[in-house]
Amino acid sequence: MASSTLPSSLFLQLDFPSTRFSSATSSNKLSLSSNSNSNSNRSSSFHVLPIRASVSERPTTPPVSTSQTLQPGPNEPTGGTNNLPMRKIPGDLGIPIIGALKDRQDYFYNQGKDEFFKSRIQKYQSTVFRANMPPGPFIANSPNVVALLDAKSFPTLFDVSKVEKRDVFTGTYMPSTELTGGYRVLSYLDPSEAKHGLLKRLMFFLLKSRREYVIPEFRSSYTEFFESLESELSEKGKADFALANDQAAFNFLARSLFDSNPRDTELGTDGPGIVQKWVLFQLSPILRLGLPQFIEDSVFHSVRLPPKLIMKQYQRLYDFFYQSSGFVLDEGERLGISREEACHNLVFATCFNSFGGMKLFFPNVMKWIGRAGVNLHARLAAEIRAAVKEAGGEVTMAAMEKMELMKSVVYEAFRIDPPVPLQYGKAKRDLIIESHEHAFQVKAGEMLFGYQPFATKDPKIFDRADEFVGDRFMGEEGEKLLKYVIWSNGPETENPTVSNKQCAGKDFVMLFSRLLVVELFLRYDSFEIQVGTSPLGSKITLTSLKRASF
Repeated sequence: MASSTLPSSLFLQLDFPSTRFSSATSSNKLSLSSNSNSNSNRSSSFHVLPIRASVSERPTTPPVSTSQTLQPGPNEPTGGTNNLPMRKIPGDLGIPIIGALKDRQDYFYNQGKDEFFKSRIQKYQSTVFRANMPPGPFIANSPNVVALLDAKSFPTLFDVSKVEKRDVFTGTYMPSTELTGGYRVLSYLDPSEAKHGLLKRLMFFLLKSRREYVIPEFRSSYTEFFESLESELSEKGKADFALANDQAAFNFLARSLFDSNPRDTELGTDGPGIVQKWVLFQLSPILRLGLPQFIEDSVFHSVRLPPKLIMKQYQRLYDFFYQSSGFVLDEGERLGISREEACHNLVFATCFNSFGGMKLFFPNVMKWIGRAGVNLHARLAAEIRAAVKEAGGEVTMAAMEKMELMKSVVYEAFRIDPPVPLQYGKAKRDLIIESHEHAFQVKAGEMLFGYQPFATKDPKIFDRADEFVGDRFMGEEGEKLLKYVIWSNGPETENPTVSNKQCAGKDFVMLFSRLLVVELFLRYDSFEIQVGTSPLGSKITLTSLKRASF
């Protein structure tokens, strides 16, 4: 999502229609728990993953401020303005190939991501250091990076005057363009490339054109979602969040953005499964899949999966979007983008960026709110229902803007568990980058890397940085902290434009994330969960849903 290709910073300022609220007040008190019983013609071809809910185990680290990187002279960079002592970037890359393979083992198996970075911060006494990032041999040409793991240095990765974003969306390697119809899609383009601005404008156009459908289609899709969970919970005593969420998310995106119900097409209910396989072909080199170590490392982390194995299924996705998006393809042609290229970008934007974001982030929201307990649940339910009642029983943008606790909870979830944790950029020139303690010289062409969960949990910025604090962003002082919420490849206080790499769908993602919390507490007073892990984040199992009682 950091480079998500769906619409714009103007999104929350647009006038959305409202929908009537009725579900939460329709019954007195029904408790579901673990022991309850209760468009255009064309040719569509193209060439070319349990722990009981409890406290978090998250490592500590720093937040966001602008890193000092001044224009260098002809032969050397200039220093920052804070007069911090210069330090040579620490870090041992090891023997070529062997060092990278060792770091890959540590990253995936011996330590895990968080401990991998935390141990090196302790070893080097620095939040800026050299390391090898997966996948390394034999997929990436060079695994060497300069890691930026504090909030002062991390924002260098947002500044496209200092870093190049060409082909670094997935890091030190790039998936085959065969997986996207032979095109380098928007997420892999640098703003200096002419096609970047055109494609980002196209994504802005899409959401602006469909803005009035977002709230009603979300409510419709997620009513089906919650009814499915209730049925499973009543029958089995527990309900898997992921499966129902995947289908609801895909349906919502198709209905709201393209006015197409997948079930009424040849795609049927197969969309989410196809997307997950297609994403696996792109991200398997950097995922921990839970397979036996030898198989996983020698197959998925060392070689690329052949794109031909997934192309027939990808063609089904492509056909669905081509048949559903004629009005967007028309706009693409007006901008000078072929219908084929525009459609592949729509598939990526909707399926990889947006669907992927909902698949990753919605379980995180449930995890953190579920762990926070009934007191927070009661406060959220009271606030949300009061605002909706005041709006005449309708869920509106204006009503949601009055839900200060709800908004803070969503911001906090993005802060503590950002859906796209890894960021990359290649230095365009010699730079001086500052951490809180030192200044470091980076040479032109070096790959810079940031692990966002460390940058957004800086104890120098946030009290109780490792804790989920639901009301953290409330009030005047809380609002000042929003510039340190950077999940969108930029500060929450800034906006995506055609000339930057901030998530084009920043406000769209924020809106549907808020809608999840609103829908949840219109229907239920509280809920209980079990939390496990999956290759793409948290695995949520619902064990109890307490129906709204007021």
